[in-house]
Amino acid sequence: MIDRLHFISQKTTTNDHLDGIENALISGCKWIQLRVKNESDSTVLSYAYEAKKVCDKYRAKLIINDYPHIGKEVSAYGIHLGLSDMSIEEAKKIAGNKLIIGGTANTLEDILGRVKSGADYVGLGPFRYTPTKEKLSPVLGFEGYTSIVNNLKILNIKIPLIAIGGITLQDVSQLRGLGVHGVAVSAAITFADDQKTTIEEFYTALERTEMINN
Repeated sequence: MIDRLHFISQKTTTNDHLDGIENALISGCKWIQLRVKNESDSTVLSYAYEAKKVCDKYRAKLIINDYPHIGKEVSAYGIHLGLSDMSIEEAKKIAGNKLIIGGTANTLEDILGRVKSGADYVGLGPFRYTPTKEKLSPVLGFEGYTSIVNNLKILNIKIPLIAIGGITLQDVSQLRGLGVHGVAVSAAITFADDQKTTIEEFYTALERTEMINN
């Protein structure tokens, strides 16, 4: 089961990845992606071990961004691969079939490639500009998401789409209305004045929209 709300870790001026992850877990997140960039493998591995411990404590699922060997080493729930990371086929050779694999996409062609490679879900974005990611792909906005979702329907392709990229609570209803499975957020939770309330509001909006559509 792919959760509808994904929290992506980030390092801030006051907190590191583990602080942010634990705060999100305490506040109710159940799906955590550890995203560490520009660090050594040993540093990422250290983060991953600690993140797995705290995720287990709160019965949450841990996804490792990139680094399939680390995902396997710490027995994470899955891994997520960016467009410039190794292929899903290569990652499966390293991690085996026990870990789920998500893949980033920016276009319909990207999604078709992810589906063909056996991805379990697709992180589609960016929805809007976000400063948390270097080398940002073209921004999609509601228009881009609408076009991609409609084309997937025509092709009868079904895969959970997780919208990502500068998403706020106010975007959820329309994104879900388009047929997006869920959202991945970082800043919206990391910098929230009240993380617990914010996370509850995200989950409520995601589920409420589902009930309306069904």
